[in-house]
Amino acid sequence: MANNEIKRREFLRINGITGAALVLGFNFYSCKNSSEVRAEATEWSEMNAFLSIADNGQVTIMSPNPEIGQGVKTSMPMLIAEELNIDWKDVIVKQAPFDAVKYKRQVAGGSQSIRQGWISLRTAGATAKEMLINAAAEEWGVLPAECSAKSGIVYGPAGDKKTYAELAPLAIGQAVPTDVKLKKPEDFTIIGKSKKNVDLAKIVSGENLFGMDYYREGMVYANVLKGPFGAKLESFDATSAKAVEGVIDVIQMKDKIAIIAIDTWTCFKAKKLIKPQYSKSNHNTPEITAKLKALLVAQNGEDKRKDGNVEKAFKQADSIVERFYSAPFLAHNTMAPMNFFANVTAEKVECIGPIQTPEWTQGRIAELLNRPKEEVTIDMTRMGGGFGRRLYGDFALEAAEISDKIKKPVKLVYEREDDMQGGMYRPASEYVFRAALKDGEITGYEVLGASVNDGNCVRANNFPAGAINNYRVAAYRLESDVTTGAWRAPVTNFIAFAEQSFLDEIAEELNESPLDLRMNLLDKAIENQKNNKELTLDYDPVKFKGVLQDVAKHSGFRDNMDTMGLSAYYSHNTYVAEVAQVEEKAITKIYCSIDCGIVVNPDGAVNQAQGGVIDGMGHAMYGELTLKDGVAEQSNFHNYKIIRMNEVPEVEINFVKSDNDPTGLGEPTLPPAGGAVANALYRATGQRLYSQPFSKELDKVLG
Repeated sequence: MANNEIKRREFLRINGITGAALVLGFNFYSCKNSSEVRAEATEWSEMNAFLSIADNGQVTIMSPNPEIGQGVKTSMPMLIAEELNIDWKDVIVKQAPFDAVKYKRQVAGGSQSIRQGWISLRTAGATAKEMLINAAAEEWGVLPAECSAKSGIVYGPAGDKKTYAELAPLAIGQAVPTDVKLKKPEDFTIIGKSKKNVDLAKIVSGENLFGMDYYREGMVYANVLKGPFGAKLESFDATSAKAVEGVIDVIQMKDKIAIIAIDTWTCFKAKKLIKPQYSKSNHNTPEITAKLKALLVAQNGEDKRKDGNVEKAFKQADSIVERFYSAPFLAHNTMAPMNFFANVTAEKVECIGPIQTPEWTQGRIAELLNRPKEEVTIDMTRMGGGFGRRLYGDFALEAAEISDKIKKPVKLVYEREDDMQGGMYRPASEYVFRAALKDGEITGYEVLGASVNDGNCVRANNFPAGAINNYRVAAYRLESDVTTGAWRAPVTNFIAFAEQSFLDEIAEELNESPLDLRMNLLDKAIENQKNNKELTLDYDPVKFKGVLQDVAKHSGFRDNMDTMGLSAYYSHNTYVAEVAQVEEKAITKIYCSIDCGIVVNPDGAVNQAQGGVIDGMGHAMYGELTLKDGVAEQSNFHNYKIIRMNEVPEVEINFVKSDNDPTGLGEPTLPPAGGAVANALYRATGQRLYSQPFSKELDKVLG
């Protein structure tokens, strides 16, 4: 048995048994080999902010960044454990509390957690290991260089050995090394080996890990009613709502109305009985689209990049290819709705919940309540999805404001309709791509983008920048009251589709294969880099070629171009190429090749990559949110379609072998998916796609 304390529920309860029969009951899952029994830890030695070592040999490693489903609560501690030279089975992982001084970048966004923590987390593990070795060397009267560490044990030159548990109390008194040596990739024993999600058992057994699980004795619940975008709250009648049993209060917060009750159901029920009056809102999708197109025509904005003489190239062209592309608003649609706990007292402001940006949120709450930042604490829970939505923390501010007004601890919980009809959206955008063709070459290239609330809706230094001498990229911003923000792989989530579809059209115009066109452009970028040291590129054309070659090999693209669509994109420091296979007008398989440097946790990486591909395909095919009089016409999944299980193709992930430092992975596989799917569907239908969702365009043509 794991321990000798036998709980009553672990026994088979049998009543009425008489006689001499002995009936034993046990929990099968509690039985372990006696060699696995470990004494309970009673003393812990804190080596640094990231790890503590117990007197029973266990090591607790703090995972600093918010866990949003991307797996960093598992992979970040793996970096520490690798350099510490500890067996993974001896590691306990805990979510680190928010502490901007100790942990620096505690943010989940931009697919940067592993990239940013690659050196610092490994250094934390290596530093602790060196301190343990130094403590052992001092104990034995030998040089640290004569000692080594393996699997939680330090070995001396004379055959001596001491466990980390024995050395930890001594190591705390050691001077902290200022320069430690990190392992070479060929020496890794944990990094690159698949590890199960450290919270897996707790997740499937329903333990309290997520914000929605959080409960505090004496807390009340709240929900917020918001009006149309751009409308002002003029008045409201809450008489009927307040009469609902369990409603505690209904209060106004500028243009929002907060309902406070004994549970969420009562909040939602009462909200429907409130009669608000709002000023008129003129935010409608057709008008927004028209304004975006007008910006493109007027070109009244900012050039982000201009190489050569673009005007001359277009004037001298044999032909010009010009295409317009449209991106709709998209909701984030996290599985768990927005939620947050707040308890505002005279002494402190306590906040607990799922947030991607704890430091920024702490500062905003402090400013909102006019409190010193030091009085505001943020505790992070796991998130039931984020995709950028939980970067903004508006729901955390609402919870804090409500708690401050009612002087009670409060748990704010949204309905899905609240966020879909009044949350943060991916901005609606319009793009025009133009290419000048002369003598079988691309001599000029132009990309213009216009987006709601985003004046940087282009990626000026991405491919094919550097490959075309006359090259212009410009962006225009449409100011709007519609709240918009980062949506998984911001900007690139759509512009990658537009670019990759456009390149396929150019290839067809030039009678080239889609693969050869891209490879030739990349060869030109490589040559231009050699000849011009001041050429600014965000991407490495050699690595870009590598993923294209890899996906072509695995998919057999050259031999099957009539049934396949190709796409490739660089984002979040990572190179991704995808090929979609189409059969009978349906996508049946997507091949995906990725260069993201060293892969820390292979199984977790595959899961992330597959999820990004499926998300990219699903939203390109079906995602659309439209506004009428300032309110989204879609309110839940009955009229906002996402990809269904039976529509998901097989997704094959291949990682390009690399010893380079890790780059992003949570987002980069999403952008190329739309282009691969669109190009494959063209092969099957003959229909080029210019607007998302594709399903709407295909329905017009195919019926």
